[in-house]
Amino acid sequence: MIAQKSWFWERKTLQELSQQEWESLCDGCGKCCLHKLEDEDADEVYYTCVACRYLDTENGGCRQYKQRLELVPECINLKPEDVENFHWLPSTCAYRLVAEGQPLPDWHPLISGRADSVHRAGISVKGRVYREQDVDVEDLEDYIVHWVE
Repeated sequence: MIAQKSWFWERKTLQELSQQEWESLCDGCGKCCLHKLEDEDADEVYYTCVACRYLDTENGGCRQYKQRLELVPECINLKPEDVENFHWLPSTCAYRLVAEGQPLPDWHPLISGRADSVHRAGISVKGRVYREQDVDVEDLEDYIVHWVE
């Protein structure tokens, strides 16, 4: 009998992950870097196709990752202890998937072994967003998208 490979995110809780393991779960899709609107009455979060100025829309990831929280005060610092609040993350997000006990999809870089697999699968925001500096923030409702699940 061949032993099935067990991934670190399947063996550990999110709280048990090292910082490197935690960071590696991010697939670089960029969806969390989109501006969002919240309807508190309906408890709904609406994603827009307007990206943070620091999002690298070609390769994914933040161009100012280490300074992002100082540069963008409203930037959300995802932490394992906040797992109960992950409902607003896209359904494809590895942090949310792992928190819900779901497997990572084949296109996730940790599974595929390719950093660009998230783009090849059409999951990322690459080629689908506007830069925030090109949009009037008063008009964000006009940029709500439904391709973020």
